[in-house]
Amino acid sequence: MKNKPKKGAKFIIGITGSFGSGKSTLAGLLAGRDTLLIDADKIARALLKKGSRTYLKLVNIFGKGILRPDSSIDRRKLSGLVFADKQALRKLNRVVHPQVIREIKDKISRSAKSRVVLDAPLLIEAGLEKICDCVVVVKISRQQQIKRLRKKLGFSANQVSARSAAQLPLSVKLRKADFIIDNSKGLKETRKQVSKIRRLLWKS
Repeated sequence: MKNKPKKGAKFIIGITGSFGSGKSTLAGLLAGRDTLLIDADKIARALLKKGSRTYLKLVNIFGKGILRPDSSIDRRKLSGLVFADKQALRKLNRVVHPQVIREIKDKISRSAKSRVVLDAPLLIEAGLEKICDCVVVVKISRQQQIKRLRKKLGFSANQVSARSAAQLPLSVKLRKADFIIDNSKGLKETRKQVSKIRRLLWKS
């Protein structure tokens, strides 16, 4: 952790972890009344809006095969394509990441809130941990990860593996962590861990 929160200054907490670990749930629990909650995935989804600059670039790169009948981008199709091809994933990231990062920084600079919780699956891959004062990594067991993603998104074990392989290994993320949340033990236990972090960071 770079520094403890200072009165009058923004304190940025980055949250990341393995795919399907429950990062967004944790981010919601950690954010308080005086907190700006930023969801990097939501920003990325908004960038894909039909007719946007990002939309046009991606259709030019990947072709009309990634589109639904209404010409909007089918995120399932796009994900299936890029997570099966590392070169395609790099192309996607080169288009999307700089714009997501720009939007995140803009939201932070425009906010009057003193604290920021940044929920970003690719926090470390995109270099966003450099703007954070504190990094929280969420982990779950492999078995639970597969079970949750099967239930939530209908993913197979192979699809989960492909998504996980596209991210940094969890072991690398854990080495970057100031705090680690084990989200394997249910919401009650997760709340206890979040409360402990809040007390340590801003005595709330």
